[in-house]
Amino acid sequence: MTSLSAARSHFFAALYDPFLALGERRGMADQRRALLVGAAGRVLEIGAGTGANLPAYPPDLDTLVVTEPDPGMARRLRRNVARRRPDAQVLCVAAEDLPFPDGAFDVVVSTLVLCTVPDPVAAVAEARRVLRPGGRLLFLEHVRAEDARLARQQDRFTSPWRAFAAGCRCNQSTLDVLGATFDLEPPTRATWRGMPSIVHPLVRGAAVVPEESGGASSMTATGGRRAHGLAGIRA
Repeated sequence: MTSLSAARSHFFAALYDPFLALGERRGMADQRRALLVGAAGRVLEIGAGTGANLPAYPPDLDTLVVTEPDPGMARRLRRNVARRRPDAQVLCVAAEDLPFPDGAFDVVVSTLVLCTVPDPVAAVAEARRVLRPGGRLLFLEHVRAEDARLARQQDRFTSPWRAFAAGCRCNQSTLDVLGATFDLEPPTRATWRGMPSIVHPLVRGAAVVPEESGGASSMTATGGRRAHGLAGIRA
């Protein structure tokens, strides 16, 4: 990473929590708690950002691993983990290339992530790979609007919003991406209040690996097999 890109990373990370603060107060924090009540056992969070989900996790998880690829965000995440959830482990890795064996987790968590990862299809495939049969991907994502007028606004503002919001795609049909890989339970739809209207439409729910699948795929999206375990991961 160049010094300029590193400076941009730390600048964006410094603005991230203040920018989302109103939305958190107007309901996003409640959405996080409603989602994470379903987290249990061995849990992996992808794209954990600065750690907004940390207070909402149940206290009795077997394992909690939080990942974040952006160095600026990961730096703040480590500080928040030390303060709020010292039992969690932090890794600075991308959601599209997870260093875990197949079936290593019971639950994967994705909140406001799949809109921004460079390759959401690969990220979803990796989430399924590291989940055991019957495992669940708990998601809370903003999505393409069902309302045609708002969807047109999302299309119109896709490019400027993407430039402003670190690559976020406000018009992405994320449920379609998830449904191509997982069995989807009926999602809950909500509104991300306190934020621009183009990111108002939210979906919260669970995507499930079928029990009869025989386990997550043993291959990554790029064709390689993972051999790393959970032991030895450190913040």
